[in-house]
Amino acid sequence: MYWTLELASYLEDAPWPATKEELIDFAMRSGSPLEVIENLQEIDDEGEAYETIEDIWPDYPSKDDFFFNEDEY
Repeated sequence: MYWTLELASYLEDAPWPATKEELIDFAMRSGSPLEVIENLQEIDDEGEAYETIEDIWPDYPSKDDFFFNEDEY
């Protein structure tokens, strides 16, 4: 399983919180690349709902990780 910003971006509009099955269904209906669906299928599922993409990909960069000042734009 590997994630990139591009792949994770397909889950930005997912109906959070969501279970693994709901995320796979969303990815299929929204036309996400096969890699996104494969990554979701590889998740060890314990039946819990995921609150955000960070629950799936802990290294997902937050806005604080980018070095620009939003007030300037």
